[in-house]
Amino acid sequence: MDILRDKLVFINDIDSFTSKCIAKCLFKHTLEAGGSSEKEGRTFKSSDSESQNYKVVGTSSDVSEVIRPYVLKAYIRPSREDLLQKLMECDIIIYNITGYPEQVDEARWAVTALYDNKTHFQRPKCFILISTVMTWACSEAVSSDRGLFSTYVVVSGLQYGMGEQVFHLFFKISWLGQENETPVFGEGNNIVPTIHVSDLASVIKKIIECQPKPNYLVAVDYSNNTMEDIVKAIACALGLGKIQKKPFEEAFLKQDLSIMDIDLLHVNLCMEGVHLKELFSIHWLCEFGLVENIELVVEEYRQVRGLLPIRMCVLGPPAVGKTRVSQQICDHYMLHHIRLNETVSETILNLECIVRNTPSETENEESAAAIEAQELLNIFKDNMEQNGGFLDDQLLVKVMTDKLTSNPCKNQGFVLDGFPKTYDQAKELFHVDEHEPDEKASLTSLYNKKIIPEFVVWLDALDSYLKDRVINISEKLVQEHKYEQEHFLQLLAKYREKNMEGESVVNYFEELDINPLLIGINSLNTPDNPLLMHAICERVGKPRNYGQSNDKVQEGGIKPTETVNKANKDHREVEEARQRSAHWEMWTQTLEEKRQWEVQQLEFTSVPMKSYLTQHIITTVSQGLIACGSVWPDDPIDFLAEYLIKNNP
Repeated sequence: MDILRDKLVFINDIDSFTSKCIAKCLFKHTLEAGGSSEKEGRTFKSSDSESQNYKVVGTSSDVSEVIRPYVLKAYIRPSREDLLQKLMECDIIIYNITGYPEQVDEARWAVTALYDNKTHFQRPKCFILISTVMTWACSEAVSSDRGLFSTYVVVSGLQYGMGEQVFHLFFKISWLGQENETPVFGEGNNIVPTIHVSDLASVIKKIIECQPKPNYLVAVDYSNNTMEDIVKAIACALGLGKIQKKPFEEAFLKQDLSIMDIDLLHVNLCMEGVHLKELFSIHWLCEFGLVENIELVVEEYRQVRGLLPIRMCVLGPPAVGKTRVSQQICDHYMLHHIRLNETVSETILNLECIVRNTPSETENEESAAAIEAQELLNIFKDNMEQNGGFLDDQLLVKVMTDKLTSNPCKNQGFVLDGFPKTYDQAKELFHVDEHEPDEKASLTSLYNKKIIPEFVVWLDALDSYLKDRVINISEKLVQEHKYEQEHFLQLLAKYREKNMEGESVVNYFEELDINPLLIGINSLNTPDNPLLMHAICERVGKPRNYGQSNDKVQEGGIKPTETVNKANKDHREVEEARQRSAHWEMWTQTLEEKRQWEVQQLEFTSVPMKSYLTQHIITTVSQGLIACGSVWPDDPIDFLAEYLIKNNP
């Protein structure tokens, strides 16, 4: 039977966002069907007689040797004659035109050429066009012979997930945290039809399997989120939770947004995939939209783009150089430098700001937050009075947990500078019950699991070196760290005593199978020695972030712009820049024309007033001023007022 034969599926522009996800979906389906791999895992034979296996081929503009385990063969910039020959060999032809408008012409040519050559088909073929909500492109594709050549147009909502594409700018701004507010271009009240790209791939797979009667299908999830809803959800999950509405025209200044992206973000459509409900039984990943599944989508964004936090802890005796080394690590890996005293002060300051900036008469969420903040301030104050100006371990751990579970620390990661100081603090801060499954774990346990350091750097030095170092540091640093001679010797003795015991902080990490990197500090290997940072980088590996240019992920993940041929990319960028410039000039010209029109209107409406003032007011006032100058009264204003009343025209 034909259904048991592997189906050959063609997907255009196989390296693009949507095409890649569809290819991976078919690849995953074949794996789950129980297939055993041949040819580096790209050809499969299923043991399940009811399952259909797929082999994916496609076009690409990338001449480099890109490894695509989900693709059997990639055709690099084939001629149309060669491409038609390849299409004739395929059972399913999928053309995705959601990424680049120039793909429309090729899709139109492909469906026409296949239709003209259908008498040469050895087997029935299916042509699927994936379009955007902006257009019903290539609508002539539906004129088909269903028995031999069936065609479908799938109108896709704005796609999200798998590292993001059209919404990537909002994810990136929120993740970086360099702006306090994530922008919403325009009013943000437009309803945006969306679909997770994996759910779109599932829809395409169902069309291949079922070949339904309707030729037009709308692929959207069951959400009706506005643009503001979406950006707010992203900002809360990744950033500071604040958004700012900006003129829609400012979107043209963002290099991360193409003209097509801007048009899609401005769409205002309430759509429903009626046929999806009637025809298919789809296993949805995000049935109710991006906002409802924001945590899943954010985690997917981090994993796919390789934006994984680096969590580190730097330990050691006082004056060994922990702060200097921590700062170097933060600068290299773009992490957050977490120091105990600064974190406590910052927490108290934030609580005081909440209390101070919330009007006492309000009764809403803000007032409830202010009451809670005031209660915490009172607890901190009482606790510090009882402990000689310091917080006890329980409150210290709470403050540090709140800091380490904040979005910035969850995004980029952190370096704990000299904390925890004791075994008990470490146990309280990082304790996780390994025998407790995640679904039954407490919220505290889940938080602790996400903040446990991956890497621990243990700096150590001889007491004689540490004493000499303290003697030679500046008075400012001595005051800042409280390294006066007697106090420093007490700190050092206390540290040595705790580490002589069986339960030190280093012991705790060793119990968790986190082996500390021990680095000896001396006069030859100071905290500023480049070899020290080299040893740390060897242990930690490459950065996992967007890098200094914020254009690409430095380790793992995908690039924000999919790989394309350099010539095509340059041409596309030039065209994008031209269109963006044209839009900006049009907006500027419109604003100037509006300003000139307002000036003209103001001048026009002011003519009657000028005429009235000239004929009736100016003359009388002038005469009154002359009379006032002749008389020199004690109260000139009162004199002028009486004169105008008497001589009112």
